[in-house]
Amino acid sequence: MSSPAIDVVEFLLTAHVYTNERDLDENDLPPRYRQVFWSDGQIERPLTTTETTARKATGVEHPWDAISDLLFTQHEEFSGKLSLTQPEMAEEWLADRIDEEQIATNPTLAHVYEDYTGIDVSHEEAREQNRPIQADRVWIDSLLEEYFDEDEDGEMLDLVNVLAPEEIEMTLDDLVLTTDQEGEIQKIVKAIEHRDYLADIGLREIGKLLFVGPPGTGKTTISRGLAHELGLPFVEVKLSMITSQYLGETAKNVEKTFEVAKRLSPCILFIDEFDSVAKTRRSDEHAALKRAVNTLLKSIDDISLIRDDVLLIGATNHPDQLDAAAWRRFDEIVNFPKPDEQMRADILRVITRRMDIAEFDPESVAAKTSGLTGSDLRMVLREAVLEALMEERTTLTQEDIMDAVADFEERDNLKNMDMIDGDSDALVAGDGGQDDGHAHDHDDGHTHDH
Repeated sequence: MSSPAIDVVEFLLTAHVYTNERDLDENDLPPRYRQVFWSDGQIERPLTTTETTARKATGVEHPWDAISDLLFTQHEEFSGKLSLTQPEMAEEWLADRIDEEQIATNPTLAHVYEDYTGIDVSHEEAREQNRPIQADRVWIDSLLEEYFDEDEDGEMLDLVNVLAPEEIEMTLDDLVLTTDQEGEIQKIVKAIEHRDYLADIGLREIGKLLFVGPPGTGKTTISRGLAHELGLPFVEVKLSMITSQYLGETAKNVEKTFEVAKRLSPCILFIDEFDSVAKTRRSDEHAALKRAVNTLLKSIDDISLIRDDVLLIGATNHPDQLDAAAWRRFDEIVNFPKPDEQMRADILRVITRRMDIAEFDPESVAAKTSGLTGSDLRMVLREAVLEALMEERTTLTQEDIMDAVADFEERDNLKNMDMIDGDSDALVAGDGGQDDGHAHDHDDGHTHDH
């Protein structure tokens, strides 16, 4: 059982051991500690522990108050520095109180305690489970600053969204997957685990996936969840933004996107709206777009999970716009259909896990929501929650949800109406002029996958 005192002593002991054991490196520090010691692109010894760093690393509001009655701790009021006067005593004290599960998340502590009688931990296993520093936000930012010039590359980097695993809230456990999707994810996890073996047997063309399906079916969400699961940076780019904003620079920006991914490897490179560039080529197509298509296909050929540690995922809502040259680049095509009735019920259970709903019957809701995606279902629940809050209620009813379903269908019908005859400027309110009639066609952060 953890406590403020245990958490603060763990922090101080970790810093002490790391400072003195030169064989330990950044990946022996838990991410929650690395972020407070990171400075100017590195973690320098000795690690200085203060009330401020202890508060940031542990979440304990008053670190010194938590440990002030312990005989082996010391506090310098002027500097705020916290330290251990007798590290061996601290080590023994902590060994009697800390859980093995907590030690297993801290490779530095596992290094200390793996030879202790009665404590079953392994330094090597703790290191393997610890997220590598290359996945930390501070490391990502420092690398981008080092390799890319803010003036020359600033516009391009604005079009590339890089997320650290710690910033991705949706996990694979939050998602409802089809059998095929689960199978492909497991294959990729195995491929990443056994990269050296695959390289040894010459199987290098692996790790390029194309996710195909309608908007809202979870293509982005699963990709982000996979990054969270694997502890990898997530490099996301919408090709339509690159092509529409900087047409003359499109080929150059495509190349730089792949360069960013290689610099951040191991990582996941997610190319959304893949059809916006790699579509069927026509004779009247703009020359810059032709160059971009060729650059994109060549860049895909040149990147490899086995060689570069980059997992490439393309996503498209319009597979009919891809030509044979684009299809050939991917070793796996993963289908993202709209969920059937049973999957919709499962998705509703996931979405409502933390909601209080009286006599909730997800099956009957699923039966009334044919054609809705996971993204749509989340919108339905959002509306039900807000309507209940208007009545100062935090407990929902089945009727609330059914009313929200009816409201959603009504809004969806309005968005799908044609423009008023004879008035090309008259759009239905809220449509925003979107081509497919869906204002919510981005499947980021929604629960269907499914």
